[in-house]
Amino acid sequence: MSNLSQMKILLIYPYFLETRMLTTEDVSAVPLGVYYVAAVLKENNYDVEVLNWHDISATPEKIKEILVEKKPDVIGFSILHGNRWGGIEIARVAKKIDPAVTIVFGGVGATFLWEHFLSHFSEVDYVVIGEGEHTFLNLVRQLESGHPEAIESLNGLGFRKDGRAVRTADASPVTSLDDLPDPAKYFTYQHLSLTRGCAGNCKFCGSPRFWGRTVRFHSADYFVGQLQRLYQKGIRFFYFSDDTFTVDKKRVIEICRKIIDNEMNIAWNAISRVDYISEEIIYWMRKAGCIQISYGVESGSEKIRNFLQKKIASSAIQNAFDLTQRYGIMARAYFIYGCPQESRQTIQETVDLIDRIKPLGTVFYILDIFPGTRLYEDFKQQLNRTDDVWLNRIEDIMYFETDPDLTRELILT
Repeated sequence: MSNLSQMKILLIYPYFLETRMLTTEDVSAVPLGVYYVAAVLKENNYDVEVLNWHDISATPEKIKEILVEKKPDVIGFSILHGNRWGGIEIARVAKKIDPAVTIVFGGVGATFLWEHFLSHFSEVDYVVIGEGEHTFLNLVRQLESGHPEAIESLNGLGFRKDGRAVRTADASPVTSLDDLPDPAKYFTYQHLSLTRGCAGNCKFCGSPRFWGRTVRFHSADYFVGQLQRLYQKGIRFFYFSDDTFTVDKKRVIEICRKIIDNEMNIAWNAISRVDYISEEIIYWMRKAGCIQISYGVESGSEKIRNFLQKKIASSAIQNAFDLTQRYGIMARAYFIYGCPQESRQTIQETVDLIDRIKPLGTVFYILDIFPGTRLYEDFKQQLNRTDDVWLNRIEDIMYFETDPDLTRELILT
């Protein structure tokens, strides 16, 4: 094994603009992808540290104190949309301390706004576009080699050339997820993911464009091995954060059997679509410790669901909630309201659906319009906007239907 690289790398999850009540399930947890990037770096003998700064005091003095102590050569930032200003502010402090430090943005927010960041923020040197494990590693290797001109040959990267933001071709996605090192060898966390990709194509979600619509899987052995490592570190509660954990019924049942066979006394939450649920899979999930499944219902109105391209039937919604609660699992429903075409009738249909399915938990969101979604492209085209809207200090863009018969007060009540 070669000696540890002298290059110091920090991977930072920045703070958000808005103060909010956060839970471990919310945005307070470092995205799992950061740990995969860090694990790949560690496997290649790089000195890397992950810093969860979602709740750090947003004072330049505090940030400066930590960065002066760490002396990083490269700082990678995990950028969503709500924490992009946190990333920019931390990067500015870092550049003032050491103008030679290399700043790299990555994650879903950076992927879809790569040109925006490179065009408007001189602090950002590179943007990793898409899945970051191999692109970031290759970038670091080239920076360390002293031949940065070779960086232009790396796929999946945005940078400046002759003062203009440019990018290379897309990097190939990781085809065999089991080839990635297990982050649990090096880090402790509660969020796990069996899959990458989503077979759905909802208009409000950027996942299909970021990960692709072909679902890729870890093997049951890899996934349970990761669970076991974390279990041995004392973790007893987990979030399975896949877009749809249950997309492969056979694989999920195999995982549940292995959890039971390995006598792991754990509790866990998962996310699913209502049309990927059966009594057999619910039975095994409950037996293996599942206590909550969250379903994206979005609306009680078929018209609204069709607009959002959430192709689920009302009968499938009813069946999923009946089965889930019959087996003693908390069924939670996510809804979006204020959507285009929303009306008194569609709101009443949602209320009626809630009465029928009786979820034990319900979460309502006003429709967010994020880059990487078809709704966002429609928003820009219809209102003649550009990505420069994100120069405003906002976390997101919310759509609220302006039907004169549909007042804000009606929706909120």
